Amino acid sequence: MDRTPQPISVAAARLLPLPPDGRKSADAFRDQNIDIRFATRPTRGPQTPHTRDEVYVVASGSGRYQVDGNETAFGPGDLLFAAAHAPHGFVDYTDDLAIWIVFYGPEK
Repeated sequence: MDRTPQPISVAAARLLPLPPDGRKSADAFRDQNIDIRFATRPTRGPQTPHTRDEVYVVASGSGRYQVDGNETAFGPGDLLFAAAHAPHGFVDYTDDLAIWIVFYGPEK
């Protein structure tokens, strides 16, 4: 990382524009090694597995998270992880769900 990004609040992240490509998460910060996004009401159910490791930080809401055939409850402040290529997704979540999404590391 060659610069320190400015802090961003959840309130400000909720106002970030979604990209025109139809993705449901807005870019908060992007660098060659890390991609930080914010999403409200992400895709329900299984997502297409990604090519980079991924961390989710729950900003608000609750529900259930599925990864690698396991399911767990989550709520505000929880940290969730999906390794590259792992099947994963959010189910049975509340309407106020908002998450920080961090893609990091090399493409695998």
